[in-house]
Amino acid sequence: MYQKETRAIEITVKPFYLEEQSEPDDSHFVFAYHIRIQNNGGDVVQLLNRHWQITDGLGRIQEVRGPGVVGEQPVLRPGEAFEYTSGCPLNTSTGIMVGTYEMETLDGERFDVDIPAFSLDSPDAPVQLN
Repeated sequence: MYQKETRAIEITVKPFYLEEQSEPDDSHFVFAYHIRIQNNGGDVVQLLNRHWQITDGLGRIQEVRGPGVVGEQPVLRPGEAFEYTSGCPLNTSTGIMVGTYEMETLDGERFDVDIPAFSLDSPDAPVQLN
């Protein structure tokens, strides 16, 4: 698991490989990740936008930006958490994802929360540090 806290918003990520959806012989590798967003602060916050940087095993970078996560823009009161699972296909057996969530407080202050960099590795990939 990977974990990082920014301004009392804690992000925990657990990536995993989806063998049943992957076709290694066709260079198609599917990964999923489960994310927990925990509000450890005193402010009510809303997740507005996401930004991902996805790097495959050959160093090719794809940027993904958009509103919310899995179709939602959750509001988190102090002590509350939101969890979701999403996925990412790659053409290589390894990769790295890192990103940010844009949050907003009730009084309109916007700030970015860091999503920790996490490694995507299929079980048959050569062992390497990403």
